[in-house]
Amino acid sequence: MSRIARSFLFVPGHRPDRFDKAVASGTHEVILDLEDAVAPAAKAQARDAVAAWLASGRQAFVRINAAQTEWYEDDMRMLQSAPGAGVMLPKADEESLARTTHAALPGRRIIALLETVGGYIGVRQMAAVRGLERIAFGSVDFAAESGIVDEGEAMTAIRTQIVLESCHAGLVAPIDGVSVNFSDADQMRADGLRSRQLGYGGKLCIHPSQVAAVNAAFLPSPEEVEWAHRVLAAFEASGGAATAVDGKMIDKPVVDRARHIIAVVDGIA
Repeated sequence: MSRIARSFLFVPGHRPDRFDKAVASGTHEVILDLEDAVAPAAKAQARDAVAAWLASGRQAFVRINAAQTEWYEDDMRMLQSAPGAGVMLPKADEESLARTTHAALPGRRIIALLETVGGYIGVRQMAAVRGLERIAFGSVDFAAESGIVDEGEAMTAIRTQIVLESCHAGLVAPIDGVSVNFSDADQMRADGLRSRQLGYGGKLCIHPSQVAAVNAAFLPSPEEVEWAHRVLAAFEASGGAATAVDGKMIDKPVVDRARHIIAVVDGIA
């Protein structure tokens, strides 16, 4: 079992001076951004900088420009010559994702960035596209289009549906959207913990200062780890039969949860 990436740090594609710094930030995955972070006049410059960095053997995800834009084809040609690069497709839907995955970049790690109402309405079909690894929620763009403010519980139903469709399709747990405030580490950790509680497996970051808080939020608490050890010990002592811990029944689903907690702590999940 390989470790599930929890933190994904965006880096502007026209700032190659920041690429190695992003790798050293502690983030689990770097996303070299050719889309929102790059002005139209700098698209070609950013693409060349990303291609040069990847050509040295380094690995990262690349957020390309959406399939509906004039830059998509050039981005795809660049990626075809960078076999170590994963792909994040913005404004993803079933059609654009199928065009990007097995049609043009077979065997690549693909993240679909769900950030439009149309993408959400078709999320079940998109999640079933062959070659997709994970869905990421582009909550800022989604809020702008839908008019749903991303505050409090307003988008909980949207987030939960993405988790359920990902689970139904057998995908890795999805990645939650960015938190725009990068100066408050406590708030960042709280946001990450909420994402984890909703079933997300990771979170997008827009600044290196967010990475440590996100990584910490997706680790089990000391209390959870202690509980997991007691559950597994009790289950072993029972010879695999149903038993009880803290007055609560312990059976296979509970044991599976305890095993997952320990696997996360051991760095294998």
